[in-house]
Amino acid sequence: MVCGPDGTVMHVSPVAQRLLPEVVVGGTLDGLGSLDPEMTRHGRRLRLRRASLSAGRSCWYVEDVSDSVERADALVAERSRSAFLAVVGEKLGNPLHPDRAAAAVVRLAVPTLAEVAVLVLAPRSGRARWWRARRVDDESPTVDRGVLIAAELPPAVVESLRGGEPHAVDWLVEQAVDAGWLPGADLSARLVPLPGRDAPMGVLLVARQATRWYVEEDLDLIRAFAARAGAALTTALLYRDQTEMADTLQASLLPAAPAPAPGVQWGTAYRPAQAGLRIGGDFYGSHRLPDGGSVFFLGDVSGKGVEAAVFTGQLRQCLHALHRVEQHPVRLLQLLNDALLETTLAHGQGRFATMVLGVVRPHRDGGLGLTLAGGGHLAPLVLRSSGEVEQLPLSGMLIGVVSDPRIGQVSTRLAPGETCLLYSDGVTEARGGRRGDEQLGTDRLTQALTGCQRMPAPALAERIEQVTCDWLAQRDHDDIAVLALRAVGPGDRPHRHLHAVPAMSEPEPEGSTGP
Repeated sequence: MVCGPDGTVMHVSPVAQRLLPEVVVGGTLDGLGSLDPEMTRHGRRLRLRRASLSAGRSCWYVEDVSDSVERADALVAERSRSAFLAVVGEKLGNPLHPDRAAAAVVRLAVPTLAEVAVLVLAPRSGRARWWRARRVDDESPTVDRGVLIAAELPPAVVESLRGGEPHAVDWLVEQAVDAGWLPGADLSARLVPLPGRDAPMGVLLVARQATRWYVEEDLDLIRAFAARAGAALTTALLYRDQTEMADTLQASLLPAAPAPAPGVQWGTAYRPAQAGLRIGGDFYGSHRLPDGGSVFFLGDVSGKGVEAAVFTGQLRQCLHALHRVEQHPVRLLQLLNDALLETTLAHGQGRFATMVLGVVRPHRDGGLGLTLAGGGHLAPLVLRSSGEVEQLPLSGMLIGVVSDPRIGQVSTRLAPGETCLLYSDGVTEARGGRRGDEQLGTDRLTQALTGCQRMPAPALAERIEQVTCDWLAQRDHDDIAVLALRAVGPGDRPHRHLHAVPAMSEPEPEGSTGP
């Protein structure tokens, strides 16, 4: 467009005439307003540029930039959506607890996707849990939660849980208002399912002011968000189920407290090599006998960690069954050896164990009679009333290696106040000292016990663990297990048991001192 010195339009090109039909030769440009560098006319985005000509004339170049602006806006929008989904993926990758993951989903949906977001999980046991995030006065979204009986779920939610996407806004909003999720009816809402493993694991309801209608691009973003939310929640639920199962199995594999027995005071300490697992290859326990005595045992299986713990569980189950048909220590160990060989050969595991197994029976004077059988394990120690420590001459072959192992046997008597101590090689083979590679050994263990004859069995077991951990000084170690049984004398307190296993909620570092 060419204008004269007085602003009169002298020439309009055909393209300019098509873009700005209101500009005519002989007229002025006043009808275009302020002549901004960019303006919108007749649904098109135009860019104007002025150039000066001779004799006071001016030339206006008009360019239609609608397509390029649209492409640029689409690119910015796509980048914004990608950035949002990247943040969603990062935020939802952290919470492995279903409740925290659900709260994170609705919190992330506001305000990008909605002013109100409601997540409803698929019902379990006839009840459906829901979470809602709302944003009020530009503040951070607040999250609340609740539970609905499955029969009271809105029909739209039930349909969406089958994989549908109800979109009749009039009744969808009305149902959400009736459920107490939305504040009013003047809203635009959509409902999308959250993909699960076999079926939708939940649904996401998003709502905002009716003036901001959900278009197809919005729905694509909501579906992409729902896919990530569904994956995160599926992972969290799977993790929860696996954790519950692992905790249940782990609890069943932990050494059980010895059964109370007349005239016996028990003390135990247990520290696995992998503190985070809380289970290992050492085990101990006891079973009551019909005649008032008890079978007790402490052993160590080959290997560490979960596989070793599972193997100890098998051994304990075998002992639990076999002690009902055989109470003599040597014959009981032989039966256990046969059962172990059967199991290992059937599964091709080739595992073995060391063990001390004994039978204790109370005497009328408060003492205890002990008969012990040895299967390749460290010899027990006896702390006499004089304060001296005696090592019992007990030996034998490994359990689970050959069909007819040589099993040692020894008998002894504990006077009132005397204690017999069984322990695993995690105690004597603990490496520490000045150079960090010296074993604790039987001699140092004996010195630590000498003069401790007045200690109750729980305190004595705890002392052995403490001495071992001090020697280790937080270095790596093997499984540590201690079982002490003390003859209850007239001045001793009744039975008390100290079960020194690190707590599941706050696992202690390997080699830390004390339970």
